[in-house]
Amino acid sequence: MDQLGAMRVFVRVVQSGSFSAAARELLTSQASVSKRVATLEAELGVKLLRRTSRDHALTPEGTDYYHHCVNWLAELDEVEGRIRAQGVQPKGSLRITAPYPFARQILAPVMAEFLERYPDIQLDFLVSDRRSDLQAEGIDIAIRAGHLEDSSLIVRHLFDNPMLLVASPDYLSRLGVPETPDALSQHQCIVYSPVRAVHSWRFQYQGNTIVVPVRGQFQSDSGDMNLEAAIAGMGITELPVWMVEQALSDGRLVQVLASYQADNVPFNALYPQSRHVPLKVRCFIDFLKEKLAQHPLISPDSG
Repeated sequence: MDQLGAMRVFVRVVQSGSFSAAARELLTSQASVSKRVATLEAELGVKLLRRTSRDHALTPEGTDYYHHCVNWLAELDEVEGRIRAQGVQPKGSLRITAPYPFARQILAPVMAEFLERYPDIQLDFLVSDRRSDLQAEGIDIAIRAGHLEDSSLIVRHLFDNPMLLVASPDYLSRLGVPETPDALSQHQCIVYSPVRAVHSWRFQYQGNTIVVPVRGQFQSDSGDMNLEAAIAGMGITELPVWMVEQALSDGRLVQVLASYQADNVPFNALYPQSRHVPLKVRCFIDFLKEKLAQHPLISPDSG
């Protein structure tokens, strides 16, 4: 049995979500994919997947084996890529997930330069504010804002995201301009729902930390939606300066509580732990830090 090939088929079944999807990706039949996985299970002597007529799920043994397969295959692919390229050029597909605003405004404008620099890499972006499971979805790098909870991932700090409080002129003319953070309790505050403690905003003022509870009739898990809600006059929101700079420039939004420094939110690049950092991962993160250092509205970490 070609165990290495069967491992790759098994991983694609898990990552694509079905035998039929894996068959399409691998340009083969569903029956062939099912047979390869069944042969692998027979060789191992355990069931890796529980099959139903319409779906499948990993068994506990399958989950453990899948995670090992992902790491083994990633290391093997990286070693082979280094040997073929003589350690100079990274190769292969690079799957990245990032929040939509960051992907649209920060990543998309510089990706042509990245691909020109590394022509043997293929980029596959999953653009969503959803917190993806890197191992289960075969993701090489996740760009995430906020404090991290998954200690199994390697973290590279990119920059501390500078935040501003903003609202539309129409909203402030109707409900007044808050002069202190405590006054936010009298306002509609548009919050970003996935963030922990979303109903509290933190400020730095004259060396002191101020934490205030906030509330409102509207919240979402999308920074872009909160931005549009603020422009529409629905309330005050807290967003990165690079997201609101254009709306501030053209007068659709104005800054609120400018004397109080809103808490910066860390932005990080995360990737699964493995014995060796894949060259393609290292090249992408180093490139991104280089571009962030050149961005006029971002102050990246120097590490």
